[in-house]
Amino acid sequence: MWVKIHKSSRAVIAICDTDLLGKKFEEDIRVLDVTDSFFKGQQMSKIEVLDLMKAESSSATFNIVGKESTSLAIKAGIIEKSAIHKIKSIPFIIIV
Repeated sequence: MWVKIHKSSRAVIAICDTDLLGKKFEEDIRVLDVTDSFFKGQQMSKIEVLDLMKAESSSATFNIVGKESTSLAIKAGIIEKSAIHKIKSIPFIIIV
C-alpha cells in the first residue's frame, strides 16, 4: 500500500491500495482521483499500515482508498463498514 503523510496543524494520512495509484474513477458527477501527488509517499506492508492507523487514529485525518486499505481501517477500529462509500465499486473513506 502507498502511504503519504501530509503535515499541517493536523496530519493528513493518505492511504491507497498499490494497484489504484494514479487512477481516476468517475460515476455521474462524483470523481475519485488517486493522484501520485497526494497518495504516493512510502510503500508499507499491511502490518505497518495497521500499526500506523492504530497509532494515529485520534490525532490525524485519513483519506483511505481501496478494498485492502479500507478493510485494514475496519480491522484497526477506526471506521465501521457502513461508513465506507464507493465510486465505480472502489471503496473509500475520509476520516476527519
